[in-house]
Amino acid sequence: MGLYIHVPFCEGKCAYCGFYSEPIGGYDVDRVVSAIVAELGWYRGTVVRTVYVGGGSPTCLGAERLGRLLNAVAVPGSVPGEWTVECNPGQVDTAMLTMLRQQGVNRLSFGVQSFAADELAVLGRRHGIEQTARAVRLAQETGFKNIGVDLIYAIPGSTERSWETSLRVAVGLGVQHISAYALSIEAGTPLHEAVSAGKVEPMDEEADRAMYELAIDYLASVGFEQYEISNFARPGYACEHNLGYWENRPFIGVGPSAASHWRRQRTTNVADIGRYVEAIEAGADICAEREPIEARQRICETAVLGLRMRRGIDRAAFSTRTGADFGEVFGATAERHRRAGLMEVDAAGVRLSRQALPVADSILCDFAAL
Repeated sequence: MGLYIHVPFCEGKCAYCGFYSEPIGGYDVDRVVSAIVAELGWYRGTVVRTVYVGGGSPTCLGAERLGRLLNAVAVPGSVPGEWTVECNPGQVDTAMLTMLRQQGVNRLSFGVQSFAADELAVLGRRHGIEQTARAVRLAQETGFKNIGVDLIYAIPGSTERSWETSLRVAVGLGVQHISAYALSIEAGTPLHEAVSAGKVEPMDEEADRAMYELAIDYLASVGFEQYEISNFARPGYACEHNLGYWENRPFIGVGPSAASHWRRQRTTNVADIGRYVEAIEAGADICAEREPIEARQRICETAVLGLRMRRGIDRAAFSTRTGADFGEVFGATAERHRRAGLMEVDAAGVRLSRQALPVADSILCDFAAL
């Protein structure tokens, strides 16, 4: 069982962005934190294997407020084997990191994005390259031995050379985990407006693919294993929490807009912070969406998520988890992709080939429905 805590801060309004002193959605920050802590209390006694605190930037709360929230994580009733907190490189100091260690956090994930100043500017990020390096060093000095960084490629104006530099710098910092994601230009963001206005030229698919393949080759050459389409780790440092998602295991989501997969249902909390806080305080239902997970849906989700992992799908485990035989359900589809060189199929299981990775999303669509 995984526990995911969505902390809806630093999504455009926090101290780092210059607005943290303002109420969030008309509600005092402490009141929002209290609501999240109260929701955590609903799961007292639930045993969890992993905890992931992220979405937004939890570190923008400051050590005292974040410590109060993390202290409530003990509510589920067990010490998680892996406990991750997302960190903004510009928001951590020795006091923050010491508090995290004392609370029991044993894994950090830094939202680095790039080690090129001009690329950070395009993304609207305020942290600097030296801040990131300093944050990672401080984390290591504080005793953290499991540190990951998120990097983004195909940023407008970037090159294969600048992307390789970001990868090399990340590896040089001695981190254990690197996530590499292609830039997604979201509607409503300043970057989307700039692209729409013709002021910024997005990267083409060929350059995007070249950067992705560069990451695969370079990280393999320095000892990182690609264990999922976008994730690479030193041996023994794959993110257990995310593996739970890709293995389609149950998890509980806490906080505004947090999603859960629990007791054969998928639920999503209300996204509006004000409505969330008021519902928690009134003891009312905070669920905005609720959907039972039917057998057919579970089969397809397990296939799609499992194929994201480089080890692919183990036939026996798939049968145990879903009650279905992978070959009977998806055999023809898998064989078609095998003949095209996009899948490797054997008696034990099925996995995407190296050739398939850059176009994985289009292939996975074929397993999304029966």
